[in-house]
Amino acid sequence: MSFDERGVASLPAAARPSSEEQAAAPRRAASLLGWADSFGFSAAGSAADDGVSGRASARSILLGLLLPGILVAVWWSVTTFTDISAVILPSPEQVVLAAVELAENGLLSTYILISLQRVLLGFAIGATVGLALGALVGLSRMASQLLGPTLGALRAVPSLAWVPLLIIYLGIFEESKVTLIAIGAAFPVFTTVAGALRHVDPQLVEAGRAFGLGHGRLLAIVQLPAVVPSIVSGLRLALAQAWLFLVAAELIASSMGLGFLLTDSQYNGRVDRIFLAIILLAVLGKTSDAIIGLGERALLKRWG
Repeated sequence: MSFDERGVASLPAAARPSSEEQAAAPRRAASLLGWADSFGFSAAGSAADDGVSGRASARSILLGLLLPGILVAVWWSVTTFTDISAVILPSPEQVVLAAVELAENGLLSTYILISLQRVLLGFAIGATVGLALGALVGLSRMASQLLGPTLGALRAVPSLAWVPLLIIYLGIFEESKVTLIAIGAAFPVFTTVAGALRHVDPQLVEAGRAFGLGHGRLLAIVQLPAVVPSIVSGLRLALAQAWLFLVAAELIASSMGLGFLLTDSQYNGRVDRIFLAIILLAVLGKTSDAIIGLGERALLKRWG
């Protein structure tokens, strides 16, 4: 038995059914994924979605912007109509002016780009390692027993606990910062992928083996597509964790980045810049998460 590039099985001539047998047999999809879809379910075992619910609408965007708009309005009202000191709570205008000041000095874009580079590089490395470890632990009972307890213990280590060790081993340059972010990004992907692969529908796995798929093709064609929603959820958690670890990473003798902006502003008493850094981290984190959300829709449309 062999497969073409679409995953369709082709039998030897001697094993092919006769035309009478073909007429009597019920029609079914030859593709393995088509076999799953023929029951009204996706490879992940959930009901197939028509895709309408996944489309972003103007109404959902407006509702998402409603609460931030209310918070900004309350913030502006408090700073305008009360006697609260700007040292404690700067106004929105002061935060905007702080951004303009940094932009005029050429620092704002530099801080953003450096932090973004660190997060994306650490996220890519950590997600790749997490996916590999998750697949290994999720598919192998021996690997689960051997690696599971150790990885679970390492996952519980706080981010700042890694900082002194990374400084000793890797120094105070980019390697230590990216490594710390990669550590933070690896564990969410590992946890979700390992757990999801343990619960792939056994009927799909057996069907894949019946179609003659080896371990590698079974993983690529059946098992990974079956856990696409879990993989994407792990990636989104990993990206959020990468942004969280960024601040800890930029505590490692950093002189650039949004984490540095936070700590430097704290030492200089620039609360307006602290607010600016927090807002920028929130906007960048949400934007990157939305980009993964777009990829999620494409993957779910193909495999989910």
